[in-house]
Amino acid sequence: MIRVKCTAFVGDMELKCNKLEQLRQLRHEVMALEGSLPAKGMRGDQSIILGPMEASFPNRTFPLSVNHEFISTSASEAASTQGFISAILGMLLKKGGYCLWVGDRRQVFPAALSAFGIPPHRVIFVDVNTEKEILWTLEQALNCHALLAVVGEVRELDFAQSQRLQLAVESSRVTGFIHRHQPRSLHALACNTRWKITPKGSEPEEGMPGLGFPTWKVELLKVRNGRPGAWELEWREHAFRRLSAQKVTHAKKEDRQYA
Repeated sequence: MIRVKCTAFVGDMELKCNKLEQLRQLRHEVMALEGSLPAKGMRGDQSIILGPMEASFPNRTFPLSVNHEFISTSASEAASTQGFISAILGMLLKKGGYCLWVGDRRQVFPAALSAFGIPPHRVIFVDVNTEKEILWTLEQALNCHALLAVVGEVRELDFAQSQRLQLAVESSRVTGFIHRHQPRSLHALACNTRWKITPKGSEPEEGMPGLGFPTWKVELLKVRNGRPGAWELEWREHAFRRLSAQKVTHAKKEDRQYA
């Protein structure tokens, strides 16, 4: 019989377990800072339900207290992007709080925000004249602890400017939505995600006149610590729902008709 003292072995195992636990805690803290995990005491409603899109995010959680970038290349894409952002804001502002929406040309009709569950008085619109003023106002707003979210519509943004905006949300814990319409380049920015929203043909409900629910092709082009993806969705009953096979076929026909 061979006897082996395992005291040293047990000590090594305990040391490795302690290191793994420290790494786990550090990863948890980093993800919380990046908005991938809910932070204790955060204001507003954190239950942003993205339906089929949730699996693309770490911990299946929409990142808050970070900046999200949206790209549009046409007027129809810009309108769809504004609608998609409004849908997320509706869930974010469900329990209160205020949002600042800044740009140089207002294309959002405030009363229409109620269709996305947003009381119009909770969104403050700031109209300025130049992109330089937009960037200055956007940075100041993202530094404001009294706000829950900020939407900035600006065409150009370089990496250094995006870093300043990222430092602002890390300090204030505000969530930023940066909508870039017809940017000259798509270089990397210090944003947590990059989205592209394209309109799709909607189908009226059976027996009902008029238009159907807002319908989009949603592309998550980049997401930190997650998986990009693409979905065809409609906004219905204050939730993102995957299009049925029948509606997808109809939407494709509509797209070819207006192409």
